[in-house]
Amino acid sequence: MLFHVSIAAHDPQHVAGVIAELWGGEALFFPPVSDNGWIVLAGDDRRTALEVYPIDTVLREATGDADAYGEATGQVNFTATHAAIGTSLSQEAVLEIAAREGWPAKYRNRGGMFGVVEIWIEGRQMMEVMTPEMQNEYRASMTADNWRAMLNAFAAPASPA
Repeated sequence: MLFHVSIAAHDPQHVAGVIAELWGGEALFFPPVSDNGWIVLAGDDRRTALEVYPIDTVLREATGDADAYGEATGQVNFTATHAAIGTSLSQEAVLEIAAREGWPAKYRNRGGMFGVVEIWIEGRQMMEVMTPEMQNEYRASMTADNWRAMLNAFAAPASPA
């Protein structure tokens, strides 16, 4: 089960605010990692959260008895990190929010299994936003058996050799 995930953004406070809007949650300052870090609390029963750090932040392992820490690197490229998040909003409302922000967004169907609104936060960070209907599709389709069937259809091994 996923409880929280972190992403990086050029404007962490703004991005956190938009995600809070999509979730119906709250964006709050989050200083443990960075002096401009933000956390979005979904307000759901799982206490789901998403942390947003400045674009050039990486997490580093601390030596000894200490927590990991954030460090600015100057790197601002695309990332493989993404998340699928649920919203109570309609697809149209999600697309309107993305358009208002100037973020590329479109509906996509992932392998005929479930739909998402693919949003590119600040034009560089992918976030898959799922409406209630899309969340139901996801829960119905994302089983190990369904995944194996999809892999078999593509003639791909279900597990490493």
